[in-house]
Amino acid sequence: MIKRSAVFSILSGALGAAVAAGVLSCDRRKESRVRDEAAIRSRIEKLVEGIQAMDLVRILPIYAPEIVSFDIEPPLRHFGPEAKEKNWMRAFSVYQPPLGYEVRDLAISVGDDVAFAHSLAHVSGTTKNGTKSEYWVRWTTCLRKIEGEWLVVHDQISVPLDFQSGRAMLDLKP
Repeated sequence: MIKRSAVFSILSGALGAAVAAGVLSCDRRKESRVRDEAAIRSRIEKLVEGIQAMDLVRILPIYAPEIVSFDIEPPLRHFGPEAKEKNWMRAFSVYQPPLGYEVRDLAISVGDDVAFAHSLAHVSGTTKNGTKSEYWVRWTTCLRKIEGEWLVVHDQISVPLDFQSGRAMLDLKP
């Protein structure tokens, strides 16, 4: 006959092990998310450095082959890294190097294999005709972990719109 205290001891030991396993599992998930967020921040920093240097070789590796972009210029949707490359080439063709590009208020939410981020970005520089230019854009991106790397599968760049005039509001500041 098993004594009550022995049963209680066995059950509390099993319960304690289950709780400990759950805590360890939660800790591992949290550690994994912290590592993933750091990896995403590092990728975004490299993207920013590439934009500032106007260097497509540094920019393009962040995009997944199936990237869909709602970019600031027409058409409404851009598909694939080749479209992103063309958009960056057009943007870079307007400016003298280097290009000012600052990310502000970057927020990242990370899941197991999907993440999203949003920020404001300040673009500034001198155009090829010598005009100083600066404006803020809103940037939202969705990333997916593909073969261990966080890649952008969707991004959207936008500027606020004045509904009455139909014009972009490029003079707003955070």
